[in-house]
Amino acid sequence: MGKRGPKPKGKVTLVWSPQFAYAIGLLVSDGSLSIDGRHISFTSKDFEMVHNFQKALGINVSVGKKSSGHQTEKKYYLVQFGDVLFYEFLLNIGLTPNKSKTIGKVKIPPQLFFNFLRGSFDGDGCTYSYFDPRWKSSFMIYTSFISASKEHILWLQEEIFSRLGISGHITNDKEMSTKQLKYAKNDSLILLRQLYPSKDVLCLSRKRLKIEEMLRIIGQHL
Repeated sequence: MGKRGPKPKGKVTLVWSPQFAYAIGLLVSDGSLSIDGRHISFTSKDFEMVHNFQKALGINVSVGKKSSGHQTEKKYYLVQFGDVLFYEFLLNIGLTPNKSKTIGKVKIPPQLFFNFLRGSFDGDGCTYSYFDPRWKSSFMIYTSFISASKEHILWLQEEIFSRLGISGHITNDKEMSTKQLKYAKNDSLILLRQLYPSKDVLCLSRKRLKIEEMLRIIGQHL
């Protein structure tokens, strides 16, 4: 028998941690797997998020730029690297090539779910607020998660409910192409404090600052 070649080494250390779970959340929202079985890509309009992604995975690869479709004025940052072991790991926890409409449950250690969810929120979530003119001094806050996969949105809803007892509600966008899991004011306060349990968690700073400003208006804080 001939000698076996050396085992492949990956760029990513496959050990679960809060930062690693956050990176998986980013990949679920803004990442993709090539059909070649080895390349992983991550795209974002925020350079900070690309930096967070690399920091969370402990990698340092070059950052490129790409345009979105025919809208050449929209530039995005792109990280792409080959890692067969990490690719296979992602397949095993629920990611696939062309996952946007088909992804369902993601196998995350229970104690790291909210780290994962914060990554998902940074990638495909949002908060917004406004004063409701129907009631005096009524300041409304909403937190939402968006996905093209109904199965994934339902899984997120179930996981959040099992931990926090808040249900939210699911709506469709106007084109019926994505689902939105939305939480109103009181439930948002419960959820956001789980997403940001301390000031030093890895996150997209502009989203956190926006949330902190909204909460200051109602005399609350994270």
